[in-house]
Amino acid sequence: MNSELLIAGVDEAGRGPLVGAVVAAAVILNPDKPVTGLADSKKLTEKKREALAIEIKSSALAWSIVSVSAEEVDAINILQATMKAMKLAVEGLSVTPDHVQVDGNRCPDIEHSVEAIVKGDAKVQAISAASILAKVERDHQMHSLHQAYPEYGFDRHKGYGTKQHMEALLAHGPCPLHRKSFAPVKKLL
Repeated sequence: MNSELLIAGVDEAGRGPLVGAVVAAAVILNPDKPVTGLADSKKLTEKKREALAIEIKSSALAWSIVSVSAEEVDAINILQATMKAMKLAVEGLSVTPDHVQVDGNRCPDIEHSVEAIVKGDAKVQAISAASILAKVERDHQMHSLHQAYPEYGFDRHKGYGTKQHMEALLAHGPCPLHRKSFAPVKKLL
């Protein structure tokens, strides 16, 4: 790839959880304002992700974050919802990329040159940046959801099917933002 090309990195957060939106982010980094410490968001502490998210937003040439609701996840399935979020994140960029690099093994249907990169969040800086923005946004959503439904412990497990979450689901039943098409939730309906 030519270094003058504007590369957008794209990643998502929240494919696996039983509750809430799936979030995707797209980032075009500014080569004149490098962000140090970028890595796969899962390898960073929450505090480090928060700090990096602020830095990414202030120094990137462009960034965009999009959420697709749990209701839509149930309506079109998690893969389609993820692809939709990624597509909308790219379309939401204020700068048009020359090329898009997506974390994973599938590409959204977009009108740009695009490639999927397995483990891209660990290999490509722009994808790492997108991974961080998506994860931070999703975590913020889970903290807000915790305020509304503290009995589930969303602030701790972020909606994943942990022992604590499964026990809360059994005790309280699903909340309105649980993904009704996901097997552990579907069983309780």
